[in-house]
Amino acid sequence: MFSRMLFCHRYFNVFIFVIIFAILTQKIRKAETMSISNHHRLIILGSGPAGYTAAVYAARANLNPVLITGMQPGGQLTTTTDVDNWPGDIEGLQGPALMERMQKHAERFDTQVIFDHIVKADLAQAPFTLQGDSATYTCDALIIATGASARYLGLPSETAYQGRGVSACATCDGFFYRNKSVCVIGGGNTAVEEALYLSNLASSVTLIHRRDSLRAEKILQNKLFEKAHSGNIKIVWNSTLDEVLGDEKKVTGAMIRNLKTGETDQLAMDGIFIAIGHTPNTAIFQDQLAMRDGYILIKSGLDGMATSTSVPGVFACGDVADHVYRQAITSAGFGCMAALDAEKYLDSI
Repeated sequence: MFSRMLFCHRYFNVFIFVIIFAILTQKIRKAETMSISNHHRLIILGSGPAGYTAAVYAARANLNPVLITGMQPGGQLTTTTDVDNWPGDIEGLQGPALMERMQKHAERFDTQVIFDHIVKADLAQAPFTLQGDSATYTCDALIIATGASARYLGLPSETAYQGRGVSACATCDGFFYRNKSVCVIGGGNTAVEEALYLSNLASSVTLIHRRDSLRAEKILQNKLFEKAHSGNIKIVWNSTLDEVLGDEKKVTGAMIRNLKTGETDQLAMDGIFIAIGHTPNTAIFQDQLAMRDGYILIKSGLDGMATSTSVPGVFACGDVADHVYRQAITSAGFGCMAALDAEKYLDSI
């Protein structure tokens, strides 16, 4: 009886060992499979016009691209209403609709779109490693199209009226304020350029700056002061935007506060343009790629491989490498170039 119990006990232990071994083996195989399946020839980071255009061209070149969307699928255009400057579209697209169409276009050519956010990148050697919230990926070539985020003041009312009278891009949205009153918040190059641009469209432009002198380049300041003297631009010094006023549908005014006296004033406005700069989404690439003011430096020039970065096999396109134009169409063109450069690189290795 005792020997039979001992035999059963041993048999039970062996049975448990076999089960544990099988589970561990399955997990190891699963991890190996995930590691293999998450390696790709080309990964594109970012789902704005640059990213999706790169995906279309890369997919048509049989590079089997994988596009990782990032935290804001569709990029900045998803916060824009009408897009009236997209060539060939005569009816006026909505920003989110345009990005949905671009995604479908990329998927039509079998681009794999993954909804994940990359939190860490290792570009020390190929294959490059990208760690996301959901998985870890490796790739032979990388296109960075993570864009740049407009800086805002952080007011709740500012957030509430974004796309309904509050904008961070005069070139994108200025047309909608023809013959209307607008104000621009800021005092650097961006603010002065926005004010000058809007002065050709709006009936009146008020530049609101928190200091008593501008930080913009002198040549821009001179142009602004000329317009302020003889045109439709007004400058309000030592003041800041305290609140965006509206009727729940659109902006109707701005509450500003004088920083020296503390006095507040309400200005009737149809639009408010926040122009305090942009922040390129490049934090995870710091100390790995050559940059200037956070923007990724690319080769440029007329000899091809114009979107190459300081690391071979890594390319950058769109607002992440462009602090001047920042348009959907220029980003799309950049994306095309990056895909062609990546194709050439992959063919060479």
